[in-house]
Amino acid sequence: MKIFGSLLCAFLGFSSLLWAQSQDGSGELVDGIAAIVNSDVVTISDVREVVGGRERALREAFHGEELQKKLEELKKSAVKDLIDRQLILQEFRAKKFTIPSYIVDEQVQKIIREEFGGNRMAFVQTIQAQGYTLTRFKRMEMDKIIVMAMRQENVKDNFIISPNKIQEYYNGNIRAYTTPEQVKLRMIIVREGNANSDIASTGDKKAMAEEIRANLAKGANFDRMARMYSEDSSSQDSGGDWGWVERGTLNPTLSDVAFSMKPGEVSPVVAIGNTYYILTVEARKNAAVKKISEVRNEIERNLIQQERLKGQDQWLETLRRKAYIKIFS
Repeated sequence: MKIFGSLLCAFLGFSSLLWAQSQDGSGELVDGIAAIVNSDVVTISDVREVVGGRERALREAFHGEELQKKLEELKKSAVKDLIDRQLILQEFRAKKFTIPSYIVDEQVQKIIREEFGGNRMAFVQTIQAQGYTLTRFKRMEMDKIIVMAMRQENVKDNFIISPNKIQEYYNGNIRAYTTPEQVKLRMIIVREGNANSDIASTGDKKAMAEEIRANLAKGANFDRMARMYSEDSSSQDSGGDWGWVERGTLNPTLSDVAFSMKPGEVSPVVAIGNTYYILTVEARKNAAVKKISEVRNEIERNLIQQERLKGQDQWLETLRRKAYIKIFS
């Protein structure tokens, strides 16, 4: 009998509560066979447990045909993951490996301590509300530990990433290591017909904006003028402060003005529709690209992770090829 030891350490750092949904909108329990994996069955309720929260998020974000397409993709992905999980558990049993039960007990205690403040009763009530007994919850935790340990056991971790591969990755992902040009911006914004303003008739707001601009040119404090006159509720209280912004953050017209200014300059009044803007740039940051020496370790870690995932996929593919798998649509 072979016992997994150190291979479990990485897993035990992860939170492991699974909030399951095994009912449809009618409240009636729905079950059936989603797939057969050798002698084991993946049920529809298994699939529902996996997709539960993600399905709700999709239903909020998409509608109609697009929603159905997304739901189908989610279901197929869940079935595939559950098939792989069964294959891994079967391989674990076939090799007569074992994991001590105290490992699961320690994991459950960790969950109670970190996610329920040490309140065991709250933990038990929560899993019961989700339809789990403590025995079933522990069995699920054991399965997750087994899957993680088996994935690690069957993938070599002595990858060597060549300097050429690091350079190639850097060149292909240069945008990820580029800080775009930025300006630290303040704006005063006034709008025609603003119901919250005493000056609401067409044309008066432009005159008001020009007067504010004239006062700024005479040395008035931009921060103070923004607090007094700006009609942008999100920035008025902070003196028109927009913080550091990139070109894509702003309307193209405003972006062209802002990025043509030097620190300390105040723009002319910029009219866009019925709104008038006055900008000042407090500071600038030029675009900068991190040197490869600064990101070499990060790139190497990314490439090692890619190789590790590739190795896991290759191992799982060998399990799939020698298994009987039947998926029910």
